[in-house]
Amino acid sequence: MSTPHVVVVMGVAGTGKTTIGPLLAARLGVPYAEGDAFHPEANIAKMSAGTPLTDDDRWPWLDAIGAWADGRTGLGGVVSSSALKRVYRDRLRAAAPGLVFVHLTGDRSLIADRMAHRQGHFMPAALLDSQFATLEPLQADESGVAVDVSGTPEEIAGRAVALLTALTG
Repeated sequence: MSTPHVVVVMGVAGTGKTTIGPLLAARLGVPYAEGDAFHPEANIAKMSAGTPLTDDDRWPWLDAIGAWADGRTGLGGVVSSSALKRVYRDRLRAAAPGLVFVHLTGDRSLIADRMAHRQGHFMPAALLDSQFATLEPLQADESGVAVDVSGTPEEIAGRAVALLTALTG
């Protein structure tokens, strides 16, 4: 990517946003911010209890991510955020208009298996179906790429960089 962009690594829980985000940031030479760190404690408590977030729960979280992204405009950065709905991505773009999205995609069974084997994360596998039900994939008028999550993290990050380079020059 010739100009430093701010990239949002998005997708349902378990696609590897927290793993791929830092790898992508390192390859692009920009800082990484973990989207979960922007959640208010009340959101983490709800998700830990197996309760899906409402849009009202998500707005402050998205606004905090958008503020970070806006602060990185012209400097570049990578941040993770599920950004499952178009309206969420629109809210992020309202704060930082030049955002580019990397949508991590994959087979539900692969993602469920990965969630079952990860440790120390507050999002239970029981919420995966609600994540897929909420997901609105990137639309043709949204700047971004879809990257399949099969393979190693290094392979996935490599595919993301190649697709981003093709998209943004």
